Amino acid sequence: MASAPVELTYPDLPASVRHVLATLSNAGHEAVLVGGCVRDRLLGETPGSWDWDAATSAAPERVAELFPGSTWENRFGTVTVRGTPPVEVTSYRTEGDYPDARRPSTVQFGATLGEDLARRDFTINAMAWAASDLQAGIGTLVDPYGGRTDLEHRVLRTVGDPRLRFGEDALRLIRAARFAGRLAMTIDPETEAAIIELAPSVASVSAERVRDELGRILELDPAPSGSLRLMERLGLLPAVLPELAALRGIPQAKRTPGDALDHVLAAVDATPLDAPLDARMTVLLHDLGKATTMADGHFIGHEEVGAELAATVLDRLRVPRGRSARIVRAIRHHMYRYDPTWTDAAVRRFIRRTDDVDRVLLFAMRRADDAASGAGEVGERLQAELERRIAAEVEQEPALLTYRRLAVDGHDLQRSLGIGPGPHVGRILDRLTEAVLDDPSLNEPSRLLELAREAATER
Repeated sequence: MASAPVELTYPDLPASVRHVLATLSNAGHEAVLVGGCVRDRLLGETPGSWDWDAATSAAPERVAELFPGSTWENRFGTVTVRGTPPVEVTSYRTEGDYPDARRPSTVQFGATLGEDLARRDFTINAMAWAASDLQAGIGTLVDPYGGRTDLEHRVLRTVGDPRLRFGEDALRLIRAARFAGRLAMTIDPETEAAIIELAPSVASVSAERVRDELGRILELDPAPSGSLRLMERLGLLPAVLPELAALRGIPQAKRTPGDALDHVLAAVDATPLDAPLDARMTVLLHDLGKATTMADGHFIGHEEVGAELAATVLDRLRVPRGRSARIVRAIRHHMYRYDPTWTDAAVRRFIRRTDDVDRVLLFAMRRADDAASGAGEVGERLQAELERRIAAEVEQEPALLTYRRLAVDGHDLQRSLGIGPGPHVGRILDRLTEAVLDDPSLNEPSRLLELAREAATER
């Protein structure tokens, strides 16, 4: 049901947004703000830098013409106008049926605002802001489906028949969990029933779109566990991340209540929003190996099994190889346990063992894991001490620990010992490395060659 006209103000409307609306209006086209920026304003929140969306009666070609340097990348009429923040401008449109539950068979421009809002997913996203005094940021809320009331009552419902809406695009199933979780909303019973019924259809959504939607849950929500738990309850998690869903019921041998899945979700929530890139995804996947490795109350080798499972998940989600490799390496090494009794040599060995790991990512994961395991301040203190010791060792021995440089190389060994190339040269270099890690003062040519001769004699 449409709400009565409501005045909505944007006193701090960004200049780039005002410019887009003014340019379209001055050219004789209707232009309004839509979607997330309207919803966030009603919630008293500041829209994110990528949440400024406008809709217009102008055709895409006309929008691109009015804003030189803009990009028009798809057939849905979305033109991105550069600025701070950038603004995505979409032409009013209607759509045909969705034969593959992913994309409409036809897209027709020249629709009205009312027709454009009618095709949107949820009532809270089917609202628009029409400026009456753009310079002052004064305008009217256009709300034909009662989105404002649903926001006030924290109810998530679709625009019209939920089975039709979800049948048009199955990604909306995950979006429902994301919005309901982040905004602490109750899902309308009819909408929830449709989600549960249609949950298997999420398999039809492209891996890239699922990846990006999961990314929004992990990167934008201070507590992603709400959305992830909803995905589990609605039957979406087993369809999207079966490896993660398999942790339900696996005992968690920690000091906190719940099972292995509860632990992972708590760890994700404990990872701050300003953590390194991919930290939350790493934390989400770090314990996948626990589902198959439990024996006598322990998870033997779960970090290795988990790393392989994480690699499979990331490949399925089409995560770029570089990012995937960083995440997998961190998971493979996450079971280290720093002890204050470690010698300096032990710290140096840890540095060498993790020299191909993004340790910033690894340590962010360790902190989240400790927090979810009840380690609290003790874990943080130990982690901070390890990082201080690592920094001190690297500063003192940068060549050895940062660049893996011994004072001699394989050619030096061959010349001095009179031996040819082969695996034995590598074994001697490994022996020298271990000696230098124990005592860095040995890292000078004459002493290393003396040790090499002893190793060659023993061989």
